[in-house]
Amino acid sequence: MYPRILPAIMFAALSQPAIAQMQSAEVTLTRIDCGRASEPMPLAAFDDTGASDAMARALVVSCYLVRHGDDLLIWDTGIDPATSGDPDGGFTMTATLVDELAALGIAPADVDYVGISHYHYDHTGQARDFPQVTLLIGAQDWEVIENGAPFIDRSLFAPWLDGGGSVRKISGDLDLFGDGTVRLLAMPGHTNGHHALLVRLAGTGPVMLTGDLAHYTENYEKEGVPTFNDDRADTLASFDRFKRMAANYHATVVIQHEPADVGLLPAFPEAAR
Repeated sequence: MYPRILPAIMFAALSQPAIAQMQSAEVTLTRIDCGRASEPMPLAAFDDTGASDAMARALVVSCYLVRHGDDLLIWDTGIDPATSGDPDGGFTMTATLVDELAALGIAPADVDYVGISHYHYDHTGQARDFPQVTLLIGAQDWEVIENGAPFIDRSLFAPWLDGGGSVRKISGDLDLFGDGTVRLLAMPGHTNGHHALLVRLAGTGPVMLTGDLAHYTENYEKEGVPTFNDDRADTLASFDRFKRMAANYHATVVIQHEPADVGLLPAFPEAAR
């Protein structure tokens, strides 16, 4: 009884003007270069079955700008420019995220949200350059940051740890704008609070950004679990869910660290629509 009645009641509660407003927001997706591997990286640790022991790949670091009407979301923030070229980090960058956005006429103060797929350094390096935003992050990942794990650079999160910035700690999925066009998807395993992103575009169709569910094409196809993941079983369950969703939605899957997937979206500064 209730599963059928409740959706109807909820739908009826929305006025027609509200529905029209939800549907009228234009959504675009822009891929931004936020770093590249200085040289091919050994991939043995990215699959605990040994499938990648002999492999090396020059991975990329990607950030994304999502426009939803007048709202702006940055998805992942790349490496810290101060670490560019550091052999321990393994990535270099030629322009900061702030500079790349400036080329689009966007200042840090224009950004409303920064969404973080997970707390690793190559996804959070420039978050603090947007101190006024609402930070979107998995609740379990934020707990790790708050507790000050030794591998976390807490200075990257100073605007929110100091109490001045707003943090939205996400448990499960989040339909950010309430219209289904931008959804943070809980995909735990790489970290316990790890999320992927689904963006529905009017022309291109659904696009699913993996976060670090997978790091390169073979990793995605063979469902390789890195030795440094938080939970193996959760990773495999997330692979299953992600792939089923991608198939059901006929989505374009973009593996964020895969160089070949850069071409699945228009070249900067153009946006997918």
